[in-house]
Amino acid sequence: MAEDEKPLLIKRYASRRLYNTETSDYVTLEDIAKFIRDGREVQIVDLKSGDDLTRQYLLQIVAEHESRGENVLPVDVLTDLVRSYTGAAQSVVPQFLAASFEMLREGHSHMLENMNKMPNPMASMPGFEALQAQQQAFLQNMMAGWGTAGSSGPAPDDGDDRGELDSIKKQLADLQSKLNKM
Repeated sequence: MAEDEKPLLIKRYASRRLYNTETSDYVTLEDIAKFIRDGREVQIVDLKSGDDLTRQYLLQIVAEHESRGENVLPVDVLTDLVRSYTGAAQSVVPQFLAASFEMLREGHSHMLENMNKMPNPMASMPGFEALQAQQQAFLQNMMAGWGTAGSSGPAPDDGDDRGELDSIKKQLADLQSKLNKM
């Protein structure tokens, strides 16, 4: 996301409905969660008072996901969070959590970069070569059968059908070559 891009503004009406100011329609908490997963920053404000409600709604999204069994936060982490609200750790915890998540994001980015640099990340998987050999044998058998498969059907009446068959075989060979390079 560009640094100068403004967050998506969501307004909460007195009826508690959430209104997307960009698309001029109502949204749900799940819609907001999708915006965030897609990399969008959001800001949720109360229409009447102008209070920023973003934190409240983000916590509600997390709570709903946790209650549905999508457990990301272990109980001991949740317990430590509750403890942090009542002590000297309260001033340190937000910076620690922010730094931890930043390290997690950077690690994820580095992992993706390294995977993209590898010639084929699946090549190191056990059994990948055997799978690739099976794939090649299947395609070769399939292609070899094409020369005789049409013998029970009508015979080609001119050379055009043979040219189409050769073209299809060439396309399959090209695809196989691309698969081998992967």
